[in-house]
Amino acid sequence: MSLFCLLCIPLLYFLRRTPGEGKSIWALPLGGLAVILSYFTGSLISPGGFGLARWMSGFIDIIALPVLIPLFAALLLVMLRIFPDSLDYAGFILLWLVPLAAIRSFSESSPSSPLNLVFVPLLWIAQAVGISFFIGWILKKPRWYIIIPSVLGIAALPLAATTSWWAFFVQRTLVGFLLLAVSLVPAVISVVLDLRNRGIETVEQRLENRDQSHYPNFQSTSELPETNTEEIEKNITTEYTEV
Repeated sequence: MSLFCLLCIPLLYFLRRTPGEGKSIWALPLGGLAVILSYFTGSLISPGGFGLARWMSGFIDIIALPVLIPLFAALLLVMLRIFPDSLDYAGFILLWLVPLAAIRSFSESSPSSPLNLVFVPLLWIAQAVGISFFIGWILKKPRWYIIIPSVLGIAALPLAATTSWWAFFVQRTLVGFLLLAVSLVPAVISVVLDLRNRGIETVEQRLENRDQSHYPNFQSTSELPETNTEEIEKNITTEYTEV
């Protein structure tokens, strides 16, 4: 379980990584700095009991805020023109979370707990990729019928993820699994679409390379020679007349 906590986030980052994400690498040292600061500040909310105080502690210190902080940082850097508008928010957040997941994989390894080493990283991933999926949807199609459900999804994901963690903590396992599954749906859709688009681009690139190898004097398939149908018809008519 410690190995899963350590590797799941960086593996997902490299799985969905696309060329031109050089800016996202800055999230790695920023995430390390955030881990150091959290070590000195400690828990922002003291957990208590099994009710609202425990839920708020999970939201602030464990589940939601560790994902929302890098999201707000990325949005701020884009607004300040430090990062481009095409920044991959999911990749930025995932890299930010790598140091935190590494620390958790060692600090929570004894005694090991599925809640801390498996479900918490999965809930981070669900929020990081899911929220970024909704943001990308808004940027691609800024229409009211896209913006409203996307904003609701962005607001609901941290709440659902935190409630899932709380349900596991109070041993309401069925509720925890249901909310975990709901939280992961946008992230799964996003990853599948990314892999599908990447596969289509790879096939198109291979077809273009094959056409260029067959016609080295042409740059693309759109520049391939077209058959002169009028000349062919004229030659056929002339041969028929001669016969």
